[in-house]
Formats: sequence, C-alpha cells, structure tokens
Amino acid sequence: MLESLLGGGTKALVGLDISSSSVKLLELSRKGDKYHVEAYACEPLPPAAVNEKQIADPAAVGDAIQKALSRAGTRTRAAAIAVAGASVITKIIQMPATLSDGEMEEQIKVEADQYIPYPIDEVNVDFQVVGPTEKDPNTVDVLLAACRKEQIEQRLAALEIANLHAKVVDIETYALENACQFLRHQMPDRGEKKTIAVVDMGASVTAVTILHDLKTIYTRDQAFGGKQLTEDIMRHYGMSLDEANKAKRQGNLPENYEGEVLAHFLADMAQQIDRSLQFFFSASTQYTQIDQVVLAGGCAHIANVDRIMQERLKIPTVVARPFAEMSIAARAKPQQLAKEEASLLIACGLAFRAFDEPRV
Repeated sequence: MLESLLGGGTKALVGLDISSSSVKLLELSRKGDKYHVEAYACEPLPPAAVNEKQIADPAAVGDAIQKALSRAGTRTRAAAIAVAGASVITKIIQMPATLSDGEMEEQIKVEADQYIPYPIDEVNVDFQVVGPTEKDPNTVDVLLAACRKEQIEQRLAALEIANLHAKVVDIETYALENACQFLRHQMPDRGEKKTIAVVDMGASVTAVTILHDLKTIYTRDQAFGGKQLTEDIMRHYGMSLDEANKAKRQGNLPENYEGEVLAHFLADMAQQIDRSLQFFFSASTQYTQIDQVVLAGGCAHIANVDRIMQERLKIPTVVARPFAEMSIAARAKPQQLAKEEASLLIACGLAFRAFDEPRV
C-alpha cells in the first residue's frame, strides 16, 4: 500500500524537477557540512509535454531527461522526483503514540477513506511521524501524503525511457522547503523566527510558499508566469512563439521593450505576488508582516527584478542563490549554473534527499 512519497535516502541521487517548460537535473555531494554541486543540466521541453503538473507526453519528457543526463555527464541512475497539483493531498493527522510503524500503516489503511477523496486503489499513500502532538502527550502528529497513481506512473514511464529509477517520490512543496536551508545566508537572522515568502515563478504557475522559522505555514499556486511575458512579446511585436522565446533568451528585443512590454509584465508580477500575500494575511491572524520576499523560478532572472519588486511591494526582496556557499564541479558549468540557479530550487531540494537518514 505505502509506495514511498516521502522517505528513503541514498548516497547517489539526482534531483529531477519536471516543470511545464523544462527538465532540470542536479546532483549534490557532501563532505562534513559542506555541499558540492557534482552535476547539473537543464533541457527544454516541447509545448504541451507537461500540462498543469501532469505529464501528457512521457516519451518527450523521457527524451529530454536522457539529453539532460548526457549533458550533465553523470552516471547516477537513481532519481528523486516530485509530484504536485490538485491530485496531491497532504494532511496532518493524530495517532496514538504507542503504535509501531507497522500498526500505524494498518490503521491508516483502514481509515484512509476519511482523509482521501479517491478510492484507495487509485492512490499511492505514505506517512511520516512529525513529532509529539503539542497539546496531547498521548498522540503524535503524522504527515499523511497521497497522490493519484496515474501522476506517479507518468513520471516513472518517462524515467524508464531515460534508464533512471525513482528512489524517492517527493512533493514539490516539501522539496522547496528543503531547498530553503540553502538560502539562509540571504535571510535576515538566517530565517530564525522570521516570516519569509518564497515566490517560485515558473513558465505558467507561480507557487508562493510562506515560511516561518524555516517551516512552511502557507502555500498558494496561481496561474501566472513567464509564459505571460512571452505572449506579450508575441502580441506586441507580431512574433511567433519560437521567435519570442529566442529573442527573450538572447536579449535581442527592440529598444522600447523594457518600457512598453517588460514594465507592464513586472507590474502584473508585483500585483500577483501582493495578491497572494493578502490571501495569506486574510487566512492567518497570527502573522502580520512578511520580513522578506525571495524570488525564484525563471522570472527571477529578469534584470533588476528584486529591486523593482522591493520598490512595489515595500518588502525587502532578494533573488534566490542556493549555490552561493557551495563549491561547484567544472563539469557543472559554474558560469551557466549561476545564470540559472534561481530556477533550480525544487531540483536542489530533491537532490538534497540523497542525504536522508533511512527510515526504519
């Protein structure tokens, strides 16, 4: 029943982030408390290969993974992948502290229909004990995670094409939280007792994760991302999709681009972030301010975006730099990695799963 969504580590593992626009691969090693980037690659995906977190074309995704592996030059064939979207369910439940893992598994199997709105034979389920319940010493808080089998099977099919096997299936929210430990050097007081908003803006979805004391307290996804800017360029200059993407990558756009197109997109971007923060404040009476915004995802690479968002949001804002305190192997192309590191947070959090303590 419990095919892993949360646990199990290995010493050789690549983090593989499959987004709507690309496949991002990252491999880390560790000596003592120092981390090292062993390998990295990013491979674009054809349009519609991945749609709303679902893989629509496993063959195209598998081909992109193969190319990323070849470009990264890694021989590691174990991977950590992540699932996300409406078919992923997580819930904290309370269970008797005296139960063993085996007994807990049996009880969850019997009671699963209370927590999961899908037939149990259509989902993969896993659980992990978080710790004692705050107000009841006789129970423990247990994180229950479930995902529709079809979403996992699509990913496994793509990995099989590339001759990879999934050692860990994680959830994107937790992968992002794991990666945030590598951003502490940028946070006020290293994130301790601070409320930080991590805004991961990809091609079509913006994921806002609010952390307090480096623990996730709120998440919200909204349909907005870099694809909006590409479409604005297409409309404004009469370009095709390929032409707009190429011009964006190469910076080969008319002089009026920043004032007439990019400025409007950045205004929309600030509005979307502000809206998510207002949803957070309306959902929580405990927190009244955001101490910092950390920008991640492809849109974080827009020149001066941190300064512009800070001016509009009136909140200290930085661009995520997860590898600033890591050494980087020559084959990981340090200069190229530096240009794309803000979009590698989920891949980084997945690669970190190589250092999990094995679960008993």
